[in-house]
Amino acid sequence: MIHIRKIKKTTIYDLAELTGASASAVSSVLNGSWKKRRISAKLAEKISKIAEEQGFALNKQASLLRSEKSKIIGMIVPKYDNRYFGSIVEHFERMARKRGLFPIITCTRRDPALEIEAASAMLSYQIDWMISTGATDPDKITNMCSQAGVPTLNLDLPGKLAPSVISDNYAGAKELTRRILNNCEKRQGRVKPLIFIGGRQTDHNTRERLRGFTDAHKEFGIDIIESNILACGYAPEKSENALIKYSAQHHNNIAGLFVNSTISLEGVMRWISTSDYTGEKQLAMGCFDWDPFVALLGHEIEMVKQDVPAMLDAVFKIIDCGKTDKQVIEIPPLFSN
Repeated sequence: MIHIRKIKKTTIYDLAELTGASASAVSSVLNGSWKKRRISAKLAEKISKIAEEQGFALNKQASLLRSEKSKIIGMIVPKYDNRYFGSIVEHFERMARKRGLFPIITCTRRDPALEIEAASAMLSYQIDWMISTGATDPDKITNMCSQAGVPTLNLDLPGKLAPSVISDNYAGAKELTRRILNNCEKRQGRVKPLIFIGGRQTDHNTRERLRGFTDAHKEFGIDIIESNILACGYAPEKSENALIKYSAQHHNNIAGLFVNSTISLEGVMRWISTSDYTGEKQLAMGCFDWDPFVALLGHEIEMVKQDVPAMLDAVFKIIDCGKTDKQVIEIPPLFSN
């Protein structure tokens, strides 16, 4: 018979006996509130050191008592199941660890309440920086962090109160629209106004992409049709339903599509699979986002790839130098050809 020896866990009372301090003093040190109780830094360090020696599961804040910096960096991100945001998270983690930082990341699903809740929780861990990625109200997060003395940086969507690193949405959308219109001309012998599908007109990126979309049409001498702007949100079902409704009202008179993200593209492809736009009738399309598998869909979809490595390089350049000057850094996106 195999005998498993039970290992007794070290308790706060054990630490109190070993350090000669009261249990409440030990508890205060371990939860990071020792300064409020006027416990000396010397005693706090002694308790922390003995706790670590005893293998006590320290609160992260307590284990960092001897450092002014926590070495923890926080990030909120709207989605995980998207190649663009997934790539941001992976690059962020790798670059943070390379600098000896511990990254904490949470998905907030573009929910303003979740964003604030997440920021508040991260502040309780005494993070050194907060990176707000695609946040609905980055300035609100900046204000909260500023009160705690924590610098912030906005990624993907800009704010007005902290440095921001974003894609050059205008230039990328303008070039993408040109390519779609050129493909329309090749296939149909003429150009007509495209449909813009996906995104929200209330967010900066969609507005800038619409501006590029509009200016590219002007270069071709084409007027934008207001009803062709279907900024219905990013969810796949929203883009699918918007196109079903549009095609019913306009008798399937669609020349081409500018799709505002691969998230929206999912809904677009569902709609195409049940429409008349297959085979020789396939639409000229472009997507402001990138996924290598889209090339296999057979629709010759033009794609914009946001330069995530360059964006994260810009983010950590700001963090490394510690400057929090208000600025917007725009990174040019990439095209496959």
